[in-house]
Amino acid sequence: MKKMRVGILAGTGMVGQKYIQLLEDHPWFEVVYISASERSAGKKYSEAVKGRWHLSTDLPKNIAEINVSKMNEIAKCKECCDFVFSALGSAPAKEWEEKYAEAGIPVVSNASAHRHDKDVPMIVPEINSDHLKIIPIQQRNRNWKDGFIAVKPNCSLQSYLTPLFALHKKFKLKRAIITTMQAVSGAGYPGVSSYDLIDNVVPFIPGEEEKSEFEPRKILGDIVGNEIVNNNDFRISAHCNRVPVIDGHLATVSVDFEIKPSREEILKIWKEFKGISQEYNLPSAPKQPIIYREESDRPQPKLDRDIDKGMAVTVGRLREGNVFQYRFVGLSHNTVRGAAGGGILNAELLVKEGFIS
Repeated sequence: MKKMRVGILAGTGMVGQKYIQLLEDHPWFEVVYISASERSAGKKYSEAVKGRWHLSTDLPKNIAEINVSKMNEIAKCKECCDFVFSALGSAPAKEWEEKYAEAGIPVVSNASAHRHDKDVPMIVPEINSDHLKIIPIQQRNRNWKDGFIAVKPNCSLQSYLTPLFALHKKFKLKRAIITTMQAVSGAGYPGVSSYDLIDNVVPFIPGEEEKSEFEPRKILGDIVGNEIVNNNDFRISAHCNRVPVIDGHLATVSVDFEIKPSREEILKIWKEFKGISQEYNLPSAPKQPIIYREESDRPQPKLDRDIDKGMAVTVGRLREGNVFQYRFVGLSHNTVRGAAGGGILNAELLVKEGFIS
């Protein structure tokens, strides 16, 4: 198939750079357009990121020569792109994502700006691909002909929501207490200063606990009429901490279900859970979305975050609890599955379902 032409909004930041790294040899997508702030606009991409390319691989040569555009060069983007990835921060995303969508450009977003919108799907492909059906309603609501906005959830949710969803389908999630230990790369660059984080844990990340408690309700909700209605049948209480780890968000989970499963049932469901990988054959989808480790001291960020292209969730330490029914630990790669890789997987799903062409 001929590669689709994609743009990246805010392509010089850490998430934008991760998109460029992951898309270098993508079989479906080719980066042809990059926008950024006034400081970077007008420069070649290699010049715009000189001294601040933060990734372990070299800057792709074909990307280095792309001239960075201003954010308002939407007409230029429309001429050369089939859709865009948005790596914008929340505040600018609210304005610019809507302007690009209004111009007829599909926007696949990492930002939190539109996650609360009742006509914007917040997608984890293995969980709620059916929420893409809201897109035609969104377009009618906003009088957008070809453009739309689809978003992915907060990066820390990836470490525990898929394992919970796999069990929720049969046993119905009732309540959970979740404590996340989130890597420094989740704060962007320069992020939290080394002086504040070395030999330390910061027990507060602005907005993270609210996202962790709200977003699962929408993801596990249903389309009713012209909106996505949240699932309010369960409760989540979240504690979010920043820890001195470069990549990999880890979560400890204590959970109750309406019907208590056996440990054997849980492990069987996790092992057999395939999500969309076999049915859709998406390039970025993990072969096994949930991987269980039997070792008593796993998962660990350093050892497990990169498994299956960094797109799988690694789970371990499943055991019965003294207060809640079960306890377990989940881990995902926050800049891959939780950020750019998750956005790319969403775009692949949108292509497969015919929303991007």
